[in-house]
Amino acid sequence: MAIPGHIDPVPVPRAFVARQDGRVDLLGLTKADLRMALETAQLEPKQAKLRAKQIFSWIYNRGVTEFALMTDIAKDMRGWLEQRFVVSRPEVVEAQVSNDGTRKWLLRSDDGQDYEMVFIPDADRGTLCVSSQVGCTLNCRFCYTGTMRLVRNLTPGEIVGQVMLARDALGEWPSQPEGRMLTNIVMMGMGEPLYNFDNVRDALKLVMDGDGLALSKRRITLSTSGVVPLMARAGEEIGVNLAVSLHAVTKEVRDEIVPLNRKYGLEELLQACADYPGANNARRITFEYVMLKNKNDSDDDARELVRLLKKYQLPAKVNLIPFNPWPGADYECSDPERIARFSDIVFKGGISAPVRTPRGRDIMAACGQLKSASEKKSRAELDRLAAEKQAALG
Repeated sequence: MAIPGHIDPVPVPRAFVARQDGRVDLLGLTKADLRMALETAQLEPKQAKLRAKQIFSWIYNRGVTEFALMTDIAKDMRGWLEQRFVVSRPEVVEAQVSNDGTRKWLLRSDDGQDYEMVFIPDADRGTLCVSSQVGCTLNCRFCYTGTMRLVRNLTPGEIVGQVMLARDALGEWPSQPEGRMLTNIVMMGMGEPLYNFDNVRDALKLVMDGDGLALSKRRITLSTSGVVPLMARAGEEIGVNLAVSLHAVTKEVRDEIVPLNRKYGLEELLQACADYPGANNARRITFEYVMLKNKNDSDDDARELVRLLKKYQLPAKVNLIPFNPWPGADYECSDPERIARFSDIVFKGGISAPVRTPRGRDIMAACGQLKSASEKKSRAELDRLAAEKQAALG
């Protein structure tokens, strides 16, 4: 059976595309990859190993993008690196700040593809919502991103580049475990992370590397709509927290709003959650549940949610998400009183069910609202805005 959506994800790695200037972009490369890149450029192996370690620290621990600033590397070697390599950042086409402090960036890749990332500040934490694909193949009916075609997977460099760019914007270099504004990462942006498994895994390993960005796996959450065959592998190979976009407790409703349910049903999904490596009461699985008026928000739905989670003995927390409207949506948000009642039933069933406060709605940055802003503005208009911004910077 085909995966719901316009196209199935391509399981083979994409061919490497060289930059127009012929240089190799080092962003997204591991220490081993850096060493290989240096050796391929004819650097002697012992020297390549040493330089790879130094460059890795400069890129991921200190956020440096210019070889001239890598002061523990000899000056002539810095010139040699400059001729052959580059450390990039995603191009920022547009940056917006919400009334509540939420920030959203529209980014553009070297091949002209647009994607978005969002930073949500709170009193005790700051969460970066990272995209894994340009568009999405899943067509979840309540999600604005789901109205886009899947264009392609993002590379490890494009994924980790979002974290680097946020660190740049927040002035959080060098990496340090204490006093950060950016404390958490959620793979909940555009796309289904498990349909870009290898690139997401490789990017998150860079984020978790103690010599680099050094963010604990306990502060990273990967959200899936329920790609069952890859869930156990995610637990074993990545080991971060798991969030599942559940959104309904009956086959009929979930088939409608999360079409992937027709391929991997509720029972199969919940069993995969029960089998997720490392899940326990200290590391609960988060179930995302968008509140849709007269669709999935009844008392019976709440009681069935409790029953299902208890049946599979899941260490669970439920995030109740008020539906965030977008142009052309088929649904309305449940009334506040209905959401409170639903939450109360789940809480009384012994499962935490907080109601998430919508953030960034005014700039279309809230949950389910991400859709490349380039589809709302013409490319010419975006290019004009970018040129004006560059001119203003001098």
